Amino acid sequence: MSKSAGVPHIAAIDGESARQVSPFVSGVLSLLEQVEYRHLDSGEDFEDVCRLRYKSYVQSGMMAPNAAKAVRDKYDELPNSFVFGIYFDGRLVSTLRLHHATERYPLSPSTDVFGEELMPRVAAGETFIDPSRFAADMEWSGTLRTLPYITLRLAVLGCKFFNPTYCLTAVKEDHASFYRRIFRSEEAAEPRTYPGLIVPVHLYQSKCSDNMENTIERFPFFRSTQSERRMLFARPGGGELAPLTVLPTAKYWKEAA
Repeated sequence: MSKSAGVPHIAAIDGESARQVSPFVSGVLSLLEQVEYRHLDSGEDFEDVCRLRYKSYVQSGMMAPNAAKAVRDKYDELPNSFVFGIYFDGRLVSTLRLHHATERYPLSPSTDVFGEELMPRVAAGETFIDPSRFAADMEWSGTLRTLPYITLRLAVLGCKFFNPTYCLTAVKEDHASFYRRIFRSEEAAEPRTYPGLIVPVHLYQSKCSDNMENTIERFPFFRSTQSERRMLFARPGGGELAPLTVLPTAKYWKEAA
């Protein structure tokens, strides 16, 4: 199988549309051309992600050092879990994990930590995309100032693919303003202790039917094709192999017929 996948043969953003986007958006779109997303659940690449989590959390003061020098937990193994590595020019620069919490598979980090608030809502039919374990290489964070957008693009794509009721975010207080500004998230529960972290986390939520399309319109690098979303989130069956690497398709946003 080819190393890369995800760019369909459809028209890119045309010249008139490109002139209408801001320099910031154009810059992120340009950087996406050097980005690869990899869905990881085992092997050496997954171990690299676990070590990146540890290094990032210790350096940012979110957890204390430990002998394992890696961060993994029970949520990585759940059937509704998607662990991604984000690579820039072939180097692992960040990681993000997503869970799709539904009545069939209700457990995720946020529905566990904030179970009193969220589990009754799942039982009532609400569904959630729950991003967690966002970690970035500190050196690359200084060079790629747009790395949070490139990484969290996966959460937007997850929302487009699964069409949940809400996108959740469990974050420490000083990161909350980013999610309020970008995703119009609102606080949904009082702060709690998160397993393995030494700082409390606040639960925020963004109602997808109200906010998702607006977010994509304001930040066109969150656009994607059905093909990209399917390769990232559809579970292979019948012996089919998942793509090794999926390339962002924000510049190829027009849906195929």
